[in-house]
Amino acid sequence: MNYKLIFSIAKSLLLARWKQTLVAAIGVTFSITMFITLLSFMTGLNDLLDGLILNRTAHIRLYNDIKPNKNQPVNNVADYKNSYNFIHSLKSGNSRQEIYNSAAIIKNIQADERVLGLAPKITAPVFFNDGGIEITGVVNGIDVRAESNLFHFEEYVTTGNTIDLKNVSNSIILGKGLAEKLLAEIGDVVQLTTSKGERFPLKVVGYFQSGLLELDKVQSFASIGTAQKILGKPNDYVTDLQIKLKDIKMAPAVAKEYAAKFGADAEDIQTANSQFETGSFIRTLISYTVGITLLVVAGFGIYNILNMMIYEKMDSIAILKATGFSGKDVKRIFLLISLTIGFFGGLSGLLVGFGFSATIDQIPFNTAALPTISTYPINYNPVFYIIGSTFSLLTTYMAGWFPARKASKIDPVIIIRGK
Repeated sequence: MNYKLIFSIAKSLLLARWKQTLVAAIGVTFSITMFITLLSFMTGLNDLLDGLILNRTAHIRLYNDIKPNKNQPVNNVADYKNSYNFIHSLKSGNSRQEIYNSAAIIKNIQADERVLGLAPKITAPVFFNDGGIEITGVVNGIDVRAESNLFHFEEYVTTGNTIDLKNVSNSIILGKGLAEKLLAEIGDVVQLTTSKGERFPLKVVGYFQSGLLELDKVQSFASIGTAQKILGKPNDYVTDLQIKLKDIKMAPAVAKEYAAKFGADAEDIQTANSQFETGSFIRTLISYTVGITLLVVAGFGIYNILNMMIYEKMDSIAILKATGFSGKDVKRIFLLISLTIGFFGGLSGLLVGFGFSATIDQIPFNTAALPTISTYPINYNPVFYIIGSTFSLLTTYMAGWFPARKASKIDPVIIIRGK
């Protein structure tokens, strides 16, 4: 079998109908271009939205939830001990919100090789005083360094310096929406009142903007020491332990282990953000579906062009077979034509798709809700390009296989006799 001759014949057939060949190649190019561009943009958008949640969310949150006591007094009465007791209008017990023996728990968790890091936190509901109006808010007492290392805290502080929370006594960073409500400027002193009626003045040292407007209207940040003073609690008072693991997939199992081990409630990130993960998966699935559909449509175009080529080149095929070419040789010629269209069309599509993605990546995207984002998000994952090139060759191969099989079965005697 002379491969050089087969390549030469395939090249001649391609150039003989170069307009149809060009149309087929453009169809593949357009499909791959849209596949790469759409997938890069949609996954980039998913990564942006995931970042807003995942960057600020612990893999495991250890805390004490407010809930009724499971062991109600009626269950301890001998007459009703073995009965089903239906109790209405249960009230939450006087359970402690702080994590008991937090110092020992922190030491134990930090020694776990599965843990990347840990950041303690205090959540303090307060009222911000704006003249005679009280605005509901939350002060998050944080370890500034741990919060920045694990949850990119400094990236969301749009004005001011995060370390000022630690260096400046009785200081606070306000959510951007909350600062606008209070008309508070950097250096101003805001007054807040605790649930027990105690009032504290705090100096504003920065603004925080998470990208979630409703959160920014109520949340603020102070150092752990400041939050403990606001609540009148000792130095070991902590309400939350935010844990990041080296492998996020281990979060559900480790959360159950910690809940049983430390006698506290534990919430993993998969449970806390299950709806958000579902939305990301559906958006990515739609992108893949649209892209693959475009490739399949392009494949039908190649199939039709090769079919027409076979009907128009019956004489040439008959002559090839009459001069000693086998059905397999003819089949190889048409498959080579199909794969050539797929290869060059796919390669052009990858290049143009990358160009479109790079262009979108430079388009300004300015919004007050996302101050850290300056252009539209694009994901340049090499996997997209591998998938695109693979599908372009696979689709064009399948599109050319059926016409090639038909051409290989042509009987040259019937064709020549008809002429």
